Amino acid sequence: MTASAASWTEFRPSLKSRASRDTFLTHARSLARAPHDDEHAQAIEELRDLFIEHIESSRLSERQLLIAAGLVLADLAMQGWRIRVRANRVTVCAPLQVADDPSAEKARIRRQELLKRDAQLRKESVQKFLRSMERPRLFNKRFTSVFCLMRDGRELAKALQRARESMGDDWASDLAKVVDPYLQFVNSEDVTCAFTGLRLMDIWRYFRHTWTNQYTTIPGRTMAFLVRDRMAPFHPIVGIGALGSPVMQISERDKWIGWHAEPFLPWIRANPTDEIARWLVTVVDRAVDEIYVDDLREDGILTPRDLSEPTDALIRRLLKEAQAQRALHYRYSRSRDHKAPRTALRDRDFWIARARTHLFRSKRALGLATLLRVRTTLGKGLGRKATGAKLAALAATGEGRDAIRKIVKKTKADRIGIAVADITVCGAIQPYNAILGGKLVAMLAASPEVVAEYRRRYASAESEIASGMAGHTIVRTPTLVVLGTTSLYGSGSSQYNRIKIPCDRLGGSAEQAIRYEELGQSEAYGTSQFSEETVDALVAVAQQSAGGQRVNSIFGEGVSPKLRKIRQGLDVLGLPSDRFLRHHRQRVVYAVSLIRNLRDYLLGIDAEPEYLFSMDDSPTASAGIVAWWRERWLRNRVRSDEVLAEVAKHTLIRPISHGARVVRPSPPLEQQELVFAEL
Repeated sequence: MTASAASWTEFRPSLKSRASRDTFLTHARSLARAPHDDEHAQAIEELRDLFIEHIESSRLSERQLLIAAGLVLADLAMQGWRIRVRANRVTVCAPLQVADDPSAEKARIRRQELLKRDAQLRKESVQKFLRSMERPRLFNKRFTSVFCLMRDGRELAKALQRARESMGDDWASDLAKVVDPYLQFVNSEDVTCAFTGLRLMDIWRYFRHTWTNQYTTIPGRTMAFLVRDRMAPFHPIVGIGALGSPVMQISERDKWIGWHAEPFLPWIRANPTDEIARWLVTVVDRAVDEIYVDDLREDGILTPRDLSEPTDALIRRLLKEAQAQRALHYRYSRSRDHKAPRTALRDRDFWIARARTHLFRSKRALGLATLLRVRTTLGKGLGRKATGAKLAALAATGEGRDAIRKIVKKTKADRIGIAVADITVCGAIQPYNAILGGKLVAMLAASPEVVAEYRRRYASAESEIASGMAGHTIVRTPTLVVLGTTSLYGSGSSQYNRIKIPCDRLGGSAEQAIRYEELGQSEAYGTSQFSEETVDALVAVAQQSAGGQRVNSIFGEGVSPKLRKIRQGLDVLGLPSDRFLRHHRQRVVYAVSLIRNLRDYLLGIDAEPEYLFSMDDSPTASAGIVAWWRERWLRNRVRSDEVLAEVAKHTLIRPISHGARVVRPSPPLEQQELVFAEL
């Protein structure tokens, strides 16, 4: 596959039969002729459905390949890629980014996101959920529904107007009597709202459906929270947020922290201290000690002496074993075997059994080979007594720099899951959105109360990878010190911009502040451009290929199973996976440091974090953040008549058109015609 100077890329799936190729060309021509107007999405959906219906009813031998290729092409068309068919040759061109017009670029991405969100909202299961939330139910002798959790905009606007008119020296108290938000955590699936009887998780999910992009669940840790307003009946929802497991590879974040060789190696060369030299040795020693090796000894792959005096022959044996075990894992493993309950096995027996699986034996052999090679390099360079002078000489060699890079990578792997979280959801709902409630939610996400809840929630959580590598339970204390997030649009997020919380409001120093720092733009790379149907089709293609499916969605196999599945499916089709995994939506990367000693703590040089705020009374700190939000943002916002007019638009008069209500998309044309026919 080649791209022309005009960025056109050939789209030629590996189809053997002439009939299959002709069928695909017909589909491509139909997509190329689809209108690029308001009816674009509907036209693509109809062409995709017709294509699948035709393939499934045909006798073509390459049906699965055809369906997968046709769905990929339809998804690209849906996302604005241009399609051209000339002389039986299909080429595609990525949508043009409107770099010099941020508004137009936002509109382009918004249209793409709304396509998938509206498709989700049309699902009957989602429609049923929304109806159940809006349906009145009797609770505590009165009828309630999710509408009770939406504050009436007219009432709020009038209250803010009165506060503005009487605002004097006691302005803080006046505003606090109108809007007084607080945090409520969604601790479990069954916890209910004390005012409506609705499950907190359902409340959170309902308002998440008002976002521009579709609601998806994210694997790993997830901690959802609501921001509520105690100054109105039912304590309506101001906004929602959630923290999740961090994305493993974000170069902008890692450089900022010091987890990247580019800033770290120059720092070491400039600061070659005895402490850092000893730290390098300690990291390797601790990591080797945490790897289960009993079975490797039993099978004669290594001896106790090998660990202290590793040889090149040992490292070659370990690498060979890692490769062989990985092949066995791909051949025999099944997801359900790795997700089976522990039954009667004791913790020790369970983790030993996990360590001895093909997957973890492969990971242990590879990890041990890497660490022992690093140990050999450190032994040569630092000797029996590690000093700064020896470290300076070691860092000047290629072998030494490579060893240091691997140590930094190891420390990142140990810390990222317990010290870093991504803000996966953050925003306000109307009418609070109009008074910058989104900034409040972002500020509260960085509060001591969130840090304390995160530690409480995951204090006893076992580290699955580390425990599987060690053959016994390992629990790493969750100490949240960094938050990361990205904008939805490449031009930045007004929600995160200019957020700065003076630490003296939170029991810290007046000279320091918590702020969202803009780190740069991420690579426009991912899977969001592909529908669930397309992913399923690509997985089916991969499973039927000669090599079989190499991605099993087993925790520990590697990052982003979905991305790896799509990549393998595209590779089997003979399509350029790197090209089509670029979604052409760069996003601004933000990060928030909650501690003073960020780099040294996250590298493990410092044993304890030095928080910028006091952790002694976290709810009081949250109240301090709310007070600062009222002073910094709300106080000025309510001076605008236009803002108050926007707030007042969101009423609960029936028929309810409140901005916090989930708006159902129009049904497809054929469904509309069916409804009219029934009428």
